[in-house]
Amino acid sequence: QRRYLDSVCLQYPLYRLLNSHCFCLLKNGMGLIIFFLCAFVPKTEAGHCKWAEVLKDLERIKTSKDIDVSLYTANADEDEECQELVMRCFFLETEVIIQECRIKNCSKTQDVWNIWKNGNESFEKNKLTSTKSEKCKECEEYEEKNFTEFVQNFVKVIQRDCK
Repeated sequence: QRRYLDSVCLQYPLYRLLNSHCFCLLKNGMGLIIFFLCAFVPKTEAGHCKWAEVLKDLERIKTSKDIDVSLYTANADEDEECQELVMRCFFLETEVIIQECRIKNCSKTQDVWNIWKNGNESFEKNKLTSTKSEKCKECEEYEEKNFTEFVQNFVKVIQRDCK
């Protein structure tokens, strides 16, 4: 007797829900099609930047006083054709910061490590395969700048890529 009552108690709210205005579309074919499309089409985050986590970590490390290193720093206004290679250069230079932080035991070592890890994961996921254009420079061809300028340019390049 108890199971039957539980079943009835559950069925009535479901009946009311299905007969509500919200679900009246499910009674016809077009409503079902819309329902299944909304339920099963993968959702994309409009406006979400694949470098969002990197930007957060750059914000954390930009004021670090214990990172004192000169790094090859690409210009934020490099040709669009060179954007991927510029990004790769910035992530390669984070390896230099990681080494510096290991030596000096920096307070921001984990944040720098996260930048490098997230950048490499993004490159792996997206299988970026740009070919070197004659316009594009090698990392070592860029001017060496201090850590603060490096981070500022890195942020600008990411923001440009995320637009």
